[in-house]
Amino acid sequence: MAIIYEYKKLRGRIVEVYGSQVAFAAALNISKQALSRKLTCKTGLSQKDIAKWSELLGINRDEYGVFYFA
Repeated sequence: MAIIYEYKKLRGRIVEVYGSQVAFAAALNISKQALSRKLTCKTGLSQKDIAKWSELLGINRDEYGVFYFA
């Protein structure tokens, strides 16, 4: 059984920094559907995703647990 994470805090940071998930998807150069699949745990977040997202969202490594593994 796959682990399902809740990304409420991550979604909040996305809106705080980019104004919307659509704008964040554009910054990542991915479709809004691809972003949605990642945020609803239909596809996984890779370590590369986490590093890139954190850079764009100003999330420090010591905050990863709060944003990505809650």
